[in-house]
Amino acid sequence: MRRQSRELALQILFQTEFAPQIEYAEFLEVFEQKFDQAVIDYADLLFNGVKKNKEAIDILIQNSSQHWKVGRMAIVDRNLLRMAIYEMKFMAEPLKVNIAINEAVDLAKKYGSTESGSFVNGVLDQVAKRI
Repeated sequence: MRRQSRELALQILFQTEFAPQIEYAEFLEVFEQKFDQAVIDYADLLFNGVKKNKEAIDILIQNSSQHWKVGRMAIVDRNLLRMAIYEMKFMAEPLKVNIAINEAVDLAKKYGSTESGSFVNGVLDQVAKRI
């Protein structure tokens, strides 16, 4: 269930960054018929948590990624990093670091480029050492 929620949250984060003129609520309406309420609820938690903590999360990413500016990262990679860091550090009941990293790496391999998995893993490993 949480994997589906992460995939959904990633899609919405991607779309709201790629097409900011479309409202978040419009994306949720599209997905409400496809998923159980629990999937929607956790995706909503991730989306809003990332948005609320975006500045602090991006600082952690920037401080942990050598030679890469956050704004220059692939949209998928950047948003996977944001979600994983939110789950590791900012959620009311944070996930274990290894679980958050494994989930993000798996999604990076599925939705990102051929290098996304190792890139996300490397950055999150550095973030984990800082939190």
